[in-house]
Amino acid sequence: MPTPEIRTKGNTPPEFVSQTGRTLLSLREMLLRGDFQPGERISELPLVARLGASRTPIRLALDRLAHEGLIEASPSGGFVVREFTLTDIWDAIEMRGVLEGTAARMAAERLQDDSELAILRNRRDEIDVFLSPTIDSFAHYLDLNEAFHSALTDLAKSPMLRRTLDRVMSLPFASPSAAVFARAKLPKAAEMLIIGHEQHHAIVEAVERREGTRAEHLAREHARLSRRNLETALSDASVWSCVPGASLIKLPAVV
Repeated sequence: MPTPEIRTKGNTPPEFVSQTGRTLLSLREMLLRGDFQPGERISELPLVARLGASRTPIRLALDRLAHEGLIEASPSGGFVVREFTLTDIWDAIEMRGVLEGTAARMAAERLQDDSELAILRNRRDEIDVFLSPTIDSFAHYLDLNEAFHSALTDLAKSPMLRRTLDRVMSLPFASPSAAVFARAKLPKAAEMLIIGHEQHHAIVEAVERREGTRAEHLAREHARLSRRNLETALSDASVWSCVPGASLIKLPAVV
């Protein structure tokens, strides 16, 4: 998930911005971990003691999470944890595919010099080394995967696209890492990791060759792989519970 950008007014001390950023990350992690249930009310005062932060950074963090869509304002005050449906999941993944496809096409069309691809190539090559991640190295693999997607978006040279994509990926099930995390626990996990990374290579190649339409198609197909992986994860409760934010998702009743 992208590092949160905290906007404050005036000459805000750096240590305050850092406190707000840490509070935001802590609260988001708590939500995705299942510390709060859908419909549960969240207010500032209990969080002051729980997080050891003052009310102002907590208020700013809650406002940001509401903007991201993980919580919503309650008519009686405070905030309420949102609940998502499977349709929300598929729509979020589809939107990520559309946006990342657009980013890949724009990257190919706006590429001016081959040297601009250095970071994207480096991330691709680093992932090559981690195609069989261990328990100890898996967190680093997730970081590299997200860094690859972020580098591709940077090449689109569109701050508006970046902001829109960051907001979509702030939802638990839309992040590329959500699908990778679930995929690692599925049968034939190694093969699926290889397929996903082969798509990374193909996307880089299309951008290198300035093939915008092909790059867009590949990036959208890459996002659809996330849907297939999550659909498979749904068939195994132990795997599904590992998906970040799974506790926020309302599944159809089993007949």
